[in-house]
Amino acid sequence: MEYGKKSSARSDSGSGEDSLDRLLPPVNYPRRKSTTLGKTEPPLLRTGTRTIYTAGRPPWYNEHGTQSKEAFVIGLCGGSASGKTTVANKIIEALDVPWVVLLSMDSFYKVLSPEEQALAASNDYNFDHPGAFDFQLLVTTLRKLKQGKSVKIPVYDFTTHGRQKEWKNVYGASVIIFEGIMAFADKELLQLLDMKIFVDTDSDIRLVRRLKRDISERGRDIEGVIKQYNKFVKPAFEQYIEPTMRLADIVVPRGGGNMVAIDLIVQHVHSQLEERELSVRALLASAHQSQPLPQTLSVMESTPQVRGLHTIIRNKDTSRDEFIFYSKRLMRLLIEHALSFLPSKITGVSVLRAGETMEPALRAVCKDVRIGKILIQTNLDSGEPELHYLRLPKDISEDHVILMDSTVSTGAAAMMAIRVLLDHDVQEENILLVSLLMAELGVHSVAYAFPRVKIITTAVDKSLDDFLHVIPGIGDFGDRYFGTDAPSSWSDEEDQELPSC
Repeated sequence: MEYGKKSSARSDSGSGEDSLDRLLPPVNYPRRKSTTLGKTEPPLLRTGTRTIYTAGRPPWYNEHGTQSKEAFVIGLCGGSASGKTTVANKIIEALDVPWVVLLSMDSFYKVLSPEEQALAASNDYNFDHPGAFDFQLLVTTLRKLKQGKSVKIPVYDFTTHGRQKEWKNVYGASVIIFEGIMAFADKELLQLLDMKIFVDTDSDIRLVRRLKRDISERGRDIEGVIKQYNKFVKPAFEQYIEPTMRLADIVVPRGGGNMVAIDLIVQHVHSQLEERELSVRALLASAHQSQPLPQTLSVMESTPQVRGLHTIIRNKDTSRDEFIFYSKRLMRLLIEHALSFLPSKITGVSVLRAGETMEPALRAVCKDVRIGKILIQTNLDSGEPELHYLRLPKDISEDHVILMDSTVSTGAAAMMAIRVLLDHDVQEENILLVSLLMAELGVHSVAYAFPRVKIITTAVDKSLDDFLHVIPGIGDFGDRYFGTDAPSSWSDEEDQELPSC
């Protein structure tokens, strides 16, 4: 099974540390520029050991927080060793779209009984019959993945003819390429496919490829491979696979070498993705005017200590050392306040990078707490938040989650982070959004989209400037805390409205 090329060292989508690797297009061999589409090389970050695809995933939900666009699913069908995976990789390469999943039907072979295991060992079990596949699990998994949910994929071992103990976690597909010999054999499965492609390859070529693959990769002997081909593979192709060619939207002769067909496919997918583009931040910025603050909001009591801490960290002339010291003190008070709303079993998730500064405060009061991370950055061209990275603890769906970010302005990034948690089956009422400072608009955006999420903060400022910065605000929290340079986001209005003790 493959989920794109494992060419990056990104981290996990739900539990494993490498699952985002499987969502990236291949970048470890020369990329073909499509003259049809006039595309440029994708954004890459290369280090001595890693190649990271730096483009993020744009919003897949609307201002209500609900998914408004599903992943685009391409079904690839064809005989055994027809070149389906090669065609899939060529499509991924030409698409230049991040967050692509390549899902193989081979992962969904049924678990064999001891009697079937014995037949498989002697090449007498028919793996090319529809009954050999777990279509119920396959349909359920593909439907969830299409809906934007996190899923677990079985890993099939062709040497032992069984599933491995550890399943793979996959999440976040904009495009799903599903390939298999029986990809068009099930009615429910067909309904999930937005585009159906049949790879048509000469039977002699397929036999030669199967011989090479099964002998070199799966430890079979030549007699066994030929016996299995004549007894099961060839009859199954003629009875079950070849007739489904009529269901295909596109038939690709010669497989991966047919770049004309692949360019046409890529053109169509790009047009479909463009139609599904969303603009969430702009809608948030113009919504929820003059509404009362929601009951799900809890603002810490404005004690002299809290007001004093705000006076210091809001002052643009405060030194970095003092900013860090007093911010940490305020974070500790905020986390202790937030914990009063939760039972004992909690997990922390920080929105990188500024939200990561709140992790020490959580660990200081919850010694063995598990911490996850989500990296969301604003696309400077579109102004939309984009998901770049996530690493969540296993079985996070069973926990109450403290979602930490230093400041919330429009609420766009916070909404994306909450949507990620919901896609990993965390219950909405088990999420607490914790932030040092929020704008009223951000509070309303989150509460409107996710009315059962509890919102905890030390202060709520009323306004945003034209650049959607909180005013009076505290400037760019991450830049001030980490000492990085950034254009000043302070205004005269901010200087005039700083609170005092």
